[in-house]
Amino acid sequence: MTVNISASGVSGSHMVPAALEEQLVDAEADSLPPPASPKFGSPAARLLFAISLVLIAFNLRPIFPSLSVVLPEVIRDTGLSTVGASLLTTLPVLCLGLFAPFAPGLAQRYGAERTLMGALALLAFGTALRGIDSVTLLFFGTFAAGAAIAVSNVLLPGVVKRDFPERAAIMTGLYTMALCAGSAAAAGLTLPIEHVLGSWSAALATWAAPAVVVLLLFIPQALRVKPQAAHTGFRVEGLWRDRLAWQVTLFTGLQSALAYCVFGWLAPMLRERGFEPTVAGGIVSLSVMVQVVTCLAVPSLAVRCKDQRGVNIALVLCATIGLVGMMFAPAWSVLFWAVMQGIGQGGLIAAAMIVIVLRSSDSHVAAHLSGMAQGVGYVLAAIGPLLLGLIRSWTGSFDAAVALIVVLGLGAGLAGAGAGRALHVGARTVRLENRKSRSR
Repeated sequence: MTVNISASGVSGSHMVPAALEEQLVDAEADSLPPPASPKFGSPAARLLFAISLVLIAFNLRPIFPSLSVVLPEVIRDTGLSTVGASLLTTLPVLCLGLFAPFAPGLAQRYGAERTLMGALALLAFGTALRGIDSVTLLFFGTFAAGAAIAVSNVLLPGVVKRDFPERAAIMTGLYTMALCAGSAAAAGLTLPIEHVLGSWSAALATWAAPAVVVLLLFIPQALRVKPQAAHTGFRVEGLWRDRLAWQVTLFTGLQSALAYCVFGWLAPMLRERGFEPTVAGGIVSLSVMVQVVTCLAVPSLAVRCKDQRGVNIALVLCATIGLVGMMFAPAWSVLFWAVMQGIGQGGLIAAAMIVIVLRSSDSHVAAHLSGMAQGVGYVLAAIGPLLLGLIRSWTGSFDAAVALIVVLGLGAGLAGAGAGRALHVGARTVRLENRKSRSR
């Protein structure tokens, strides 16, 4: 038996008042009974749990830029072709799309906290494997880390939102800053670490250390939370046939393709232009750090607008023009273009998150739309760094890749214009009745 909960087609002109605080989507919205927040024995325990979640977020991005800044050395020492390097930079992005759909089911079976604990252990293991002098283990470690990040990407925002509802805006800000800080640290510090340790593989493996530290901190907290029996109590119908849902998905995927072109190839691009390796890494780090500003500012701006079309298009222009500027503008102006690219890309990350909520009629639709946008979007995003590397292999330089950057920007702008319309996706939530719970 099914009971209709909500219908689609509702105008989005009346924006959700708390949209800024609601931008973190709860991947466990369909679980019955709803997952309970852990019981903290003291304010100190609650603070420790909050710190742990933020530190987990810090560890979800370093594998991307850390490889990028040493990629020329990896190619030189391993004999990896440019095509092979393209596959290596693309692999973790592809994993984000392939493994994201499994996260809600794992959380229902084992609990979100224990699933995050397992994902963090896998992330540390995979990152450490990249320190072994073996191309096979480099690929396998990258694959394992990408799968772990995919699951964490889906579950962590919902845990942050569920367990700190009265501090949702602050925790959202800290979560966002931690993501950017992890990227910036990896981009700026991996090469100096390589110089100290004398090996790019050791430098890559170093990023397992913060993951291990957080894992040791988080294990007793995760094990203290007793999993509860749960089952899927809701179904969302009509989402995959809806045009607006596909526009949101394409916007998410194409803006992510631009982001992972930066993570995967910007440092090699700058080095090919003649910048010193550490300078190239520093420029990437600067661009990522700038993302924090617009990542925090854009949601507040977006929810105050009649719709988000203008915001989305402006951000795409900044990100695309900034990247092209770093590729071709005079060397003395690269910092300016790096800042512009960071402003655009950071804003796009936030815009993609907020349109998922604003285009959804309830939390269940938001969870499924987020799953669709991540599952399909990240697979689409993987095409960006893959094609960019192939173009470099075919032509012998990155110059021709400007065509790819422009096409991705144009596609993201068109999809962002559609996704920014003040409408709800055509989907409805159905509650599933008379279904037996299954234990985790």
